[in-house]
Amino acid sequence: MSIHIVALGNEGDAFHQDNRPSGLIRTYLGRSPLVSGDESSLLLNATSTVARPVFTEYQASAFGNVKLVVHDCPVWDIFDSDWYTSRNLIGSADIIVIKYNVNDKFSFHEVKDNYIPVIKRALNSVPVIIAAVGTRQNEELPCTCPLCTSDRGSCVSTTEGIQLAKELGATYLELHSLDDFYIGKYFGGVLEYFMIQALNQKTSEKMKKRKMSNSFHGVRPPQLEQPEKMPVLKAEASHYNSDLNNLLFCCQCVDVVFYNPDLKEVAEAHKIVLCAVSHVFMLLFNVKSPADIQDSSIIRTTQDLFAINRDTAFPGASQDSPGNPPLRVIVKDALFCSCLSDILRFIYSGAFQWEELEEDIRKKLKDSGDVSNVIEKVKCILKTPGKINCLRNCKTYQARKPLWFYNTSLKFFLNKPMLADVVFEIQGTTVPAHRAILVARCEVMAAMFNGNYMEAKSVLIPVYGVSKETFLSFLEYLYTDSCCPAGIFQAMCLLICAEMYQVSRLQHICELFIITQLQSMPSRELASMNLDIVDLLKKAKFHHSECLSTWLLHFIATNYLIFSQKPEFQDLSVEERSFVEKHRWPSNMYLKQLAEYRKICTVFHRSNIILSESKKESLTSREEKEACWKEEITWGFPSLGKSLLPLLPPPQAREMCLVVSQH
Repeated sequence: MSIHIVALGNEGDAFHQDNRPSGLIRTYLGRSPLVSGDESSLLLNATSTVARPVFTEYQASAFGNVKLVVHDCPVWDIFDSDWYTSRNLIGSADIIVIKYNVNDKFSFHEVKDNYIPVIKRALNSVPVIIAAVGTRQNEELPCTCPLCTSDRGSCVSTTEGIQLAKELGATYLELHSLDDFYIGKYFGGVLEYFMIQALNQKTSEKMKKRKMSNSFHGVRPPQLEQPEKMPVLKAEASHYNSDLNNLLFCCQCVDVVFYNPDLKEVAEAHKIVLCAVSHVFMLLFNVKSPADIQDSSIIRTTQDLFAINRDTAFPGASQDSPGNPPLRVIVKDALFCSCLSDILRFIYSGAFQWEELEEDIRKKLKDSGDVSNVIEKVKCILKTPGKINCLRNCKTYQARKPLWFYNTSLKFFLNKPMLADVVFEIQGTTVPAHRAILVARCEVMAAMFNGNYMEAKSVLIPVYGVSKETFLSFLEYLYTDSCCPAGIFQAMCLLICAEMYQVSRLQHICELFIITQLQSMPSRELASMNLDIVDLLKKAKFHHSECLSTWLLHFIATNYLIFSQKPEFQDLSVEERSFVEKHRWPSNMYLKQLAEYRKICTVFHRSNIILSESKKESLTSREEKEACWKEEITWGFPSLGKSLLPLLPPPQAREMCLVVSQH
């Protein structure tokens, strides 16, 4: 493929044309990194009698393997002396460059008046670049007097150049000097852009011709159908809020009981939940010390509202857990104590529904001042240490932070001994945990800790069948309602653990993670990875992961050409193999049609070679035969032919064409 550029005009100074340096085109070809191997040959017009050539031809390679032919015509007289040559040059041009010197206004107007109309008539959707070369010398402001007969300046102005560009629909450039910036980046960038556009257009036209040729001979490639749509995996909605909210009403694993000033039981709760949202309760239950909190308002609120009673003879003490009885807390403020059940429900449901809390308190306390007093104490309980309590408007706070506190706050207690009442033993190491969270989030553990099982009365519980890392990821989900496996293998281990404890939503999360990871892998990575997809499929089926197993079967069928070459493909059962063969992509029918199409193309190409041989026999001159061989090779094998033809004489080139076509 080649690009033909025609450059018209003289960019040199009219008074120093004999000794001018290399012009615009020659300078670009010598400096551009995309152009290599240029050579010039001066071709004299047969009808020209002047000493200098009519045009100069440059031949070079651009973009590696694209032939670049440039005809530089500095003399406009070619349009008068040899109209046939000039017309052929413009008609075969892919890009036209018109250049002039900004200090030669006389020549500019002569070209504009005499030759530009001729070029305009000969143009046929060819991009044109107008290059104004040089720095304007002795430029003065033109006279605006209508009676003035001066030439209004001796230089070609920018406005005149732009006006000429508009007439031709051209791109206007001003090149103040022929240095690397103006030639390489400015002029070269625009010229190379049009070169790429010309290559794209020629490639498109070439492809259209080939399609028309194939269609004419009745040879059409088979159409590859789209693969079947993969099954859609629907994620299960989170029930984290309701799990912790139900913990308050089920009264399981209670470890703190609140009493009013008259020592009557008011409510039961769980230390882990209260400490997750309030530093007041952390200070009350000795999770943190006053030195850790360093906030006098929190310390004062704790002392004013609550007091711990450790008296063994306390009346009405619960005997639910004789070995480790719940902690007794006396609420000193009677108004606050009367609303404690509503406040605990507010805390267990996320500690952000302020309007509902205020409405519940207003039903119990008729006085608006008492309502505001209790609300302010709730805000003090939820206050962050070291920050000013600016929660004056419940609606503002609700809109500003309507989120669940526990999913981030409970992570503070994950794998920590603080308030822990159960310890798991895994692979020789221990992992502390909290029964209240486990019971609220996992039905299997709720039955285990509250039934007639050994684990209900034991503190140390051994765990088998899972690794410590997998079990910690499982606990992280129970505490925070989220997990992030390190890879497909860990996600599968976590899925097995979730199936063991019947946590269905965690199973769906692991399934979705595995599917997302496999879908994001390119074909090359799928072919080279060490992960056994068939083994993954069998594990998914064994652990009742129906969604994942169905998706993996479709995945293997969609990537049939990759997985059918792997040894584990033979481990598929008869039923699984039948499903994969039925839904495989590409299908057997398409591969058969493709093989037949290739056979027809081979026969068609060989027949073309035979026809070309008979055509070459009728050619007489060596140049005609060589041109025919070049056309034949570059048409059928463009990349191979262009790289080898310059190195081979005509007989060897002909032999190469025949050998390559047979393969």
